[in-house]
Amino acid sequence: MSKSPKAISANGRNLFAAFAAISVFGFAFGMSYPLLSLILEARGVSPELIGINSAMAPIGILLSASIIPIAARKFGTRNLAVVAALLTAVLFICFKAFDRLDVWFILRLLQGMTVATLFVLSETWIVKFSDSKRRGRIVAVYGSVMSASFGAGPALISWIGIDGWLPFVVGTTVIVLGIAPLFLVKDDMQQAPHETRTSGVFSFMAKAPMLLAAVGVFAIFDAATLSLLPVYGLLIGLDVVTATNALTALIVGNVILQFPIGWLADNFPKRGVMLTLASITAVLLALLPQVMGEWTMWPVLLLAGTSGYGIYTVGLAALGERFEGDELIAGNAAFASMWGVGALIGSVIAGWAMAGFGPHGFPYILAACFLMLAAAMIWRTTTLRE
Repeated sequence: MSKSPKAISANGRNLFAAFAAISVFGFAFGMSYPLLSLILEARGVSPELIGINSAMAPIGILLSASIIPIAARKFGTRNLAVVAALLTAVLFICFKAFDRLDVWFILRLLQGMTVATLFVLSETWIVKFSDSKRRGRIVAVYGSVMSASFGAGPALISWIGIDGWLPFVVGTTVIVLGIAPLFLVKDDMQQAPHETRTSGVFSFMAKAPMLLAAVGVFAIFDAATLSLLPVYGLLIGLDVVTATNALTALIVGNVILQFPIGWLADNFPKRGVMLTLASITAVLLALLPQVMGEWTMWPVLLLAGTSGYGIYTVGLAALGERFEGDELIAGNAAFASMWGVGALIGSVIAGWAMAGFGPHGFPYILAACFLMLAAAMIWRTTTLRE
């Protein structure tokens, strides 16, 4: 049955709001990771401690993920998103107002909680209000928009620098601007007819283990590169601008090439697409030590970003295909939980790998994670069916 023009209009408005909101919050989050890491590195803080400090945001995500579905049902998704956005803006400026490493541990924990809420609700809106036949491509565009906003943060840092109040004022201002589109959302997230109110993060985890495993590995890659790729570049001799732009190049791959991945997700088995992307990412990351500092590092970073981030794009499309209503919110919250677990692991093990095996331990540990994901997918496909 075709949707009425009124329903299409409402869905379009909700999608626009979700796209607009996630772009500015992605900018702020993508800016805070390298900004804080570079500030700490300039102060002589070790890569291990930088990684541990970065891991506080994923811990915040883990703490909040199981609460988000409950809060969304009680207060409504739109109201919850507005409150989370306001708190995110306040926390961003607090990093400069309370410029101490010990305080930053607390602020990053709280930032993880508020940003997790924004991403869970935005992604829920995206997959709910997307047309089923084009969901993969719409999610891919969403991923491109989010990645463009993530990439704009490091790019802006390379232009305005890391000193003084300016980067913190800019980040806070952008977050505040992102609150307005949230009011366009028609807050009608309803329980699906076959669901019960017991739907939650923990009960969901047994329903889609490989999807959650893919999200976890993606998160290891995402958090490790956001927090430590610029530091890796500095340690192997790149200047600050080039090291920061290396992160931007990684993210640009997700911006410009996600739509073809979305098309593949709409037309081929999604697990097969994710398996291919995991394998490609492992190979490209293993090549990084040979190409860093050469012109060839730019296409390798571009393609690694495309395939690495593409795994999440396909996973999110698969989530929207399989679940709806409260269960969809629980699924997105479970995605956030796995992102928290993966990001916590990624920030820590990447720092340890660099400390224990030298700077190149960074790309090698990430390549190993994607290789293990590919092996798990092959095993799951040949022995069990999810």
